[in-house]
Amino acid sequence: MTAATVVAELIRRKETVATCESLTAGLLCAELTTVPGSSAVVRGGLVTYATDLKTSLAGVGADLIARHGVVSRAVAEAMATGAARACAATWGVGLTGVAGPDGLDGKPAGTVCLAVAGRSGSVSIELSLPGDRAAVRAGTVVAALELLAQTMAEADTP
Repeated sequence: MTAATVVAELIRRKETVATCESLTAGLLCAELTTVPGSSAVVRGGLVTYATDLKTSLAGVGADLIARHGVVSRAVAEAMATGAARACAATWGVGLTGVAGPDGLDGKPAGTVCLAVAGRSGSVSIELSLPGDRAAVRAGTVVAALELLAQTMAEADTP
């Protein structure tokens, strides 16, 4: 899935997207905005690299982070919901994980949690991506575009 395909689908649907990114530090939002016309559908993004910013900017509960850890599907879902709310977007995408080279909170490098939130709730996945820091971050962007496209398509299915 490419950013151009996702942007075209958002334009067709007259919907918008916002991101809340940790390990990718804005790479997903940047990738979406490489597409001409993306300003019609990309509302913006939150870069919440520091854990406390997930709470203060995206509204992720500190208790949720304490319960599940910052690299978790639950936190990714809360980040996605927070992005959609903060940016008044149809869809929110939350990305959190461990780019490496070291692990974090017992999670090995390459562990990534992605979520997409929309009107009918949220969906999340956890992946183990191979490679160095750059590869994990790039793979996260690709996986996020795929999850967003899949979630939008499923929202159309009765």
